[in-house]
This record gives sequence, C-alpha cells and structure tokens, in this order.
Amino acid sequence: MTFHLSAEERVARAQADFRIGLPVLLRAGEARLLALAAETLTADRLAELRSLGGEIDVVVTARRAETLRARAYDGDIARIAVPADVAAAWLRATADPASDLKMPMKGPYATRRGGDAALARVAVHLAKQAHLLPAAVTLVGGAGLEARALEAGLCQLSVADVARAQPEAMALEPVADARVPLEVSEAGRVHVFRPRNGGEEHYAVEIGTPDRRQPVLSRLHSACFTGDLIGSLKCDCGPQLRAALAQIGAEGAGVLLYLNQEGRGIGLANKMRAYSLQDQGFDTVEANHRIGFEDDERDFRIGAEILKRMGFSAVRLMTNNPRKVSMMEGAGVAVAERVPLRVGENPHNRGYLAVKAAKSGHLL
Repeated sequence: MTFHLSAEERVARAQADFRIGLPVLLRAGEARLLALAAETLTADRLAELRSLGGEIDVVVTARRAETLRARAYDGDIARIAVPADVAAAWLRATADPASDLKMPMKGPYATRRGGDAALARVAVHLAKQAHLLPAAVTLVGGAGLEARALEAGLCQLSVADVARAQPEAMALEPVADARVPLEVSEAGRVHVFRPRNGGEEHYAVEIGTPDRRQPVLSRLHSACFTGDLIGSLKCDCGPQLRAALAQIGAEGAGVLLYLNQEGRGIGLANKMRAYSLQDQGFDTVEANHRIGFEDDERDFRIGAEILKRMGFSAVRLMTNNPRKVSMMEGAGVAVAERVPLRVGENPHNRGYLAVKAAKSGHLL
C-alpha cells in the first residue's frame, strides 16, 4: 500500500526533522538543496555534508546579516559561504547571537550573489516555523543528491509544497470543548482548535452566551509562559490576561482567544535569547533583529478564523495594538470598537512598553 502525503504533512514532517537535526531535501524545478537547521547541526552531520562535495552555505535572514555585517544580496536572506576549515561550532555561532561576545571574530563573511535563492529562503522559513534560530545550513546538489536522499529516507519538499501548505495554518478544526467554571465567571467554556497542519492548538475561552448577532467583547492573547504563568515583570502580558478575563466576566459575555504564538511568534527559547540580549542593553525590537527575526512574527488571522468558526463576525477588540485591528478586519472580522487595555506597567517593563509604543505603534 502506498500512502500519499499532502503538502502540509510534508512541511510538518520537515519542521520536525529540522528540530531533531535531520536534513531535508528541497526541490524547485531541476534545482536541489539539502538543508539542515543551523541550531541542531552536529559535527557528524557537517562531516556527512562535506563528504557529499559541493558548496556549503549558512543561510541567515537579512536582520541577522546586518548584525554580522554580511551582505544580503538576496534581499531578505544572505547565503554565507562556509570555509572548508571551520567546525560546526562556527556555523552555530554565526546563527546564534549569544555567541557574538564569545566569538566576536567569526568574519569577515563572503556571501553569495546570483542564482536562485528560493530554496535557501524555504530552508530559513522551515527553521523559523520550527521555532529554532532562523538559519539553515545548505548544500547545493543535483540528481545524485536526490538519489542519496531517497536512499536515506530523507523528507523531500518542494517550493510548491510550502506555498500550498501555508493556508493550512489558518485552517482550524474544533476538537473539544467543555464547561470550565472560572474565578471571573462560573459560566465559562473552553474550546480547543487544532490547525490542520499539525501546529500547536489554540484555545477560546467563552464566557456566558454572547449574542452572535452583535459585536462580541473579545481579546486576542498570545501565550506568554513567563508573564501568564510565573509572574514575570518584564512584560505586561499576565496583567492583560487577567484584566481582560475580569472585564469579560463583569460584562457577562465575551471571548478570550489564547493563541499559542509565544514570544511574538518566535517560541520560548528564542524569547529567552532575546531577553538575554536585552540584559546586554538592546531593546526588545533590537534583540529580535539580532537573532534574525522581525519585530513581530505573529499571525492574528488565526484568531479571526477561530471567531468565525464560533459564529462571530464582529468584535469589540480589547487591544493596544493597531496591527491586531487591521489583521482582524483583513481576515473578514469587523472591529466595531477598539477597547484599550492599559495595565501592568512596573519599573521592570517601563522601557519595554515605551519601545512597543515608539517602534511597534502600540497605543499606550
């Protein structure tokens, strides 16, 4: 029996393989590229790559390239040629800003220009989606490389697969719900939604019986382990979560969406890397850029899709972030009112909140 893997299944498998340090073969037309995540690269894997012959690159985002003073000829990424005599630690240090002080003399870097960088771009995208450092180690090859990949049972992925799979992150299925009495209201209910692409589940906390014909009081809250669970003072997330639930409870009806997009969509490990950089004097935006991410990698269209699945078409949105408003409206959910949520300022996060207002446009 032969099983056909869909595009989203192949992409999900590729992301999992990146996390455990396995190579993935990428295809576009006649081009072939073997790619691994820089973060999970080992000395043995690097030796195996070199045994295949050909050009090895470490591909980083333009944000990371700016920190490394490497030219990003491909616009949003830079393909840095890997010298024949460097170890795996050099490649990881190129990707990881934690090593910028420990290994300050990694360059100068020679970056490639010309040729099609589409497959290298896919490799970095996979690393990002796997919540790893946004960098990949790649080897250009041809038919021989594909044969070796088939023999080894490696995951194979095309640029078209990635393009087809991306909408599946927005395709959510309700998988369970149950009554959950809450401190703010005994009329609580939790709905669990699972993306068809195998990504992390997201949750909707429904309080009372909101009228589907009217704009619902709603909050899109991104998961924050540090703020929500252990009381971190570095952000305002925990106070915002509790204040939003309290306000919905006081009004008697509404929905809080708890979206698993930790650290503005970069994952908890990368968020801790950003925190470490903030301790060195960089602000929250600068820290994200030094790692290789944009200011905010979240996709709030997920929240819009959940609301539509629950029967809502309009919201009174509790947020200080205009980007949430525009993304919701762009995804087909009308924002009848923006409800400010200004809570949680303290001496530890005052600078962080000021940067959110000045650089990310938050209305604080």
